[in-house]
Amino acid sequence: MFSALKTHPFAVDAHFAHSLVLAFAVPRAEIEGMLPPCLEPDLFQDKWAFVVVALVETKGLRPAGFPGFLGSNFILIGYRVFVRYTTLSGQHLRGLYILRSETNRKRMEWLGTLFTQYRYHTTDIRQTVGEGKLIAESKETGFRIEVKTDGEDVPLPPGSPFENWTEARRFAGPMPFTFSYLAEQKKVLIVEGVRENWKPRPVAVVGHHIPFLESLKLKQAVLANAFIISDIPYHWKKGRVEPWKP
Repeated sequence: MFSALKTHPFAVDAHFAHSLVLAFAVPRAEIEGMLPPCLEPDLFQDKWAFVVVALVETKGLRPAGFPGFLGSNFILIGYRVFVRYTTLSGQHLRGLYILRSETNRKRMEWLGTLFTQYRYHTTDIRQTVGEGKLIAESKETGFRIEVKTDGEDVPLPPGSPFENWTEARRFAGPMPFTFSYLAEQKKVLIVEGVRENWKPRPVAVVGHHIPFLESLKLKQAVLANAFIISDIPYHWKKGRVEPWKP
């Protein structure tokens, strides 16, 4: 019964106060071993894969059709990989594979664990927004990110594989789909996200310390881009499952 619930069994609505995304470029060989057999990394120049850290302040997350006051407000840190998947019908889809999710609300960990495959954990995420900057940190995990949010002509991070922000924008998210692999059933869970007015804006990263990335022991990860969006309605469709055949 519980495994059936963990397939995103109903549509969900929410509002993003903001979403900050940092993408780290990693040689493809370092990523391929982290992915289930049904997925492959979404590559740049056939060389670079991307591990992404997303900080999202979410308002009113609730089943679609429910009034907003019944929703949950929380902060999310999501660790993801940009991936591709080919459906049984031959469609080539771009999306995300979730490595870990962290939230500042125990209620959200419980709900996320009950209804998704996204590996939720609760920690003490705090953020400060204002005066042209955003700071997010956790004393428990040591996580910390600081970005400038009001700059013009922001340079790409040093060592980024992208030549310009136009190239970087293609790997800024959000990806249309999120994939999970149901190994015991040899099936793929596909959740499609729908959003409006998604216009990511480049930001300068002042500093970052991300212990979960360090735990992955990636030898050549380099910050490739950083974008922020604000005030965005978001909708996830009910998950759908299909068999996977290698």
